[in-house]
Amino acid sequence: MATYTPKNILITGAAGFIASHVCNRLIRNYPDYKIVVLDKLDYCSNLKNLLPSKSSPNFKFVKGDVGSADLVNFLLITESIDTIMHFAAQTHVDNSFGNSFEFTKNNIYGTHVLLEACKVTGQIRRFIHVSTDEVYGETDEDAVVGNHEASQLLPTNPYSATKAGAEMLVMAYGRSYGLPVITTRGNNVYGPNQFPEKLIPKFILLAMQGKHLPIHGDGSNVRSYLYCEDVAEAFEVILHKGEVGHVYNIGTKKERRVIDVAKDICNLFSRDPDTSIKFVDNRPFNDQRYFLDDQKLNNLGWSEHTTWQEGLRKTMEWYTQNPVWWGDVSGALLPHPRMLMMPGGRHFDGSEEKDASYVSNNSNQTRMVIPVSKGSSSGSPRKPSLKFLIYGRTGWIGGLLGKLCEKQGISYEYGKGRLEDRSSLLSDIQNVRPTHVFNAAGVTGRPNVDWCESHKTETIRTNVTGTLTLADLCREHNLLMMNFATGCIFEYNAGHPEGSGIGFTEEDKPNFTGSYYSKTKAMVEELLKEYDNVCTLRVRMPISSDLNNPRNFITKISRYNKVVNIPNSMTILDELLPISIEMAKRNLRGIWNFTNPGVVSHNEILEMYKNYINPDFTWVNFDLEEQAKVIVAPRSNNELDASKLKNEFPELLPIKESLIKYVFEPNKRT
Repeated sequence: MATYTPKNILITGAAGFIASHVCNRLIRNYPDYKIVVLDKLDYCSNLKNLLPSKSSPNFKFVKGDVGSADLVNFLLITESIDTIMHFAAQTHVDNSFGNSFEFTKNNIYGTHVLLEACKVTGQIRRFIHVSTDEVYGETDEDAVVGNHEASQLLPTNPYSATKAGAEMLVMAYGRSYGLPVITTRGNNVYGPNQFPEKLIPKFILLAMQGKHLPIHGDGSNVRSYLYCEDVAEAFEVILHKGEVGHVYNIGTKKERRVIDVAKDICNLFSRDPDTSIKFVDNRPFNDQRYFLDDQKLNNLGWSEHTTWQEGLRKTMEWYTQNPVWWGDVSGALLPHPRMLMMPGGRHFDGSEEKDASYVSNNSNQTRMVIPVSKGSSSGSPRKPSLKFLIYGRTGWIGGLLGKLCEKQGISYEYGKGRLEDRSSLLSDIQNVRPTHVFNAAGVTGRPNVDWCESHKTETIRTNVTGTLTLADLCREHNLLMMNFATGCIFEYNAGHPEGSGIGFTEEDKPNFTGSYYSKTKAMVEELLKEYDNVCTLRVRMPISSDLNNPRNFITKISRYNKVVNIPNSMTILDELLPISIEMAKRNLRGIWNFTNPGVVSHNEILEMYKNYINPDFTWVNFDLEEQAKVIVAPRSNNELDASKLKNEFPELLPIKESLIKYVFEPNKRT
């Protein structure tokens, strides 16, 4: 049986109940996997659910809504996500009868946004969609075989209808766009950390308080219950062994009536069921039974381990030891609760609230990786004389530019049009009415420039045609275009030998044609010389203080099995991106080597990494001939002469000093 090994996993809704157990399990069992959590911290989410993972180096939390297309695209690109486990949803049936539109918005629209982002980025190798047994509808009371994965979907309440709708979208994207989707449908889950709108934690908390246990109808409804750790193991198995395009039931053949569950909880607390149970009005429609056939998942090697008695005891002990985990939940303990609009902040104490913005385990980094809202009032007052139109919102540099504008109080908007679509770019310019245009969009390859070798049409369409189209429109509207280009268009040669200190200047002709990506960038740079409204910034091997960003040159080489050791010019974004904004203000034009002065080698950077970040870090070198065996296209190595930029900005630091000041000192671990 073939197995799948992910690298970078996005788990949506992971501060919720089931997903938090899955997240904590994967963090615990697979330290090589990077886990990114996206959760908007709705009423039934709690950051404390993720405390076991918080200090792990392979864990990152992002507060945000899966329905935000900009954020989702941004995360998929910047975190190099190859796997999605989509748990985020509104799940409580009682709430769906009174707030059904919220369920459509979260469960269907949110899933659609996520699928579209996967289609656009084209980098997802597994999309695991978490559905529910309720999409099958009611199982016949006398059925001896449960619903199997090919059974008809017949949902009976707004919640299950939205989950069925989401499933249809998932299936459609799998068939139409080849998205590698897997769907799961699970029985009821119980255990520690569950928000007490659900039956078992609600009954436990009510029993702890000496209150009645309310049962809808006569309590004859039958449900199947799985302990949370067994379910987390099921998702672990499906992640690694599940087949693309398949559906897997996560179920148990052990069923219990609701009345029997209530009696078992009464017995745990030594309470008399006859006096403790109270019968209340039934739901508008209450399915009598859900019964699944889980043989398909069993065939992958999974089975439940936790008995009902053991799981219920563990759950009861956890709630008695953590009675205030959820704060004031009195509204959830009502017989027929409705949506509790409780802010995320009330789910944790002051220390946790302070940490709500953390994005990594690094205590020196509390920067969110979310595109900053333009409604923020932070930073200096806005300057109405400036307004930037930025392309590349889902890219690394484009995202950082938005943050810098926010910090400096500069009005900005991201372009909605695609570079190769002239009419959409014109619409952006007419709607935004910018003073400057920043082009940080372009094709660099997924996950690297080797991709461009087999996607030449797409590469030239964006890097050449799209860039020229934007430059032409900007000239028509008398706008300066700040164009982020690359210095990877040169290679050491006889006139510029390695280690000589003789760098390529802005006037030198590109001499590196080893990769198709570099060819297109050299081509468009030459053509842009005809446009006097363009400022071209040659970026090289960009580095930032965010050492968790997979595009960061330091992050890349620290994760490679072997690295070459060649001195190169590089760009410290923390220092140079603010300079690009200043260049726009100064109305500078032409070509600029946009790097820090001097060069630094791979080994020198890794030695700094070892000294400042990880004293146990080791690495192995190999030569260019060995490197050529593991890459498709050769890589450029060169030194760029940054004296033109240094003359304009005398405070610009040499590369090694900038590395220490902006990258290693802020991340230093003692």
